Amino acid sequence: MKYNRKIFGYECDIYGHLNNANYLHFYEEARADALEEMDMSVEKLSEEGVHVYLSEINLSFKIGLPMGANVIIDTRMIKATRATSIWKQKIFNSAGELCNIAIVRGVFIKDGKPFRISKELFEDYKKHIQPE
Repeated sequence: MKYNRKIFGYECDIYGHLNNANYLHFYEEARADALEEMDMSVEKLSEEGVHVYLSEINLSFKIGLPMGANVIIDTRMIKATRATSIWKQKIFNSAGELCNIAIVRGVFIKDGKPFRISKELFEDYKKHIQPE
């Protein structure tokens, strides 16, 4: 799933590039957007008392992103079980160059504890898996 975003000055470091912490913000926005497209929004899951907590994020920086750049964030769920999911996200600049890669692991949580989602919910969820 594709998510378009512009980089604003307040998101940049002293060198005029996207601050490393803000990559996480961009990826969070794109995952939330992808979940909405999957009809699995944070709000919908919360109605069932289910939350998705991140347990691990790995970022690989390739090319810096300057202030004012327009970027495309490609978000794919590459693996899932009833308890966890793994997402691969990539940021591309307007020239189509790969600038950053994120591997994100999420865990389903209910009542503050790891939780296995229902078989029915998982059937809907796994339709969106896009293995590499």
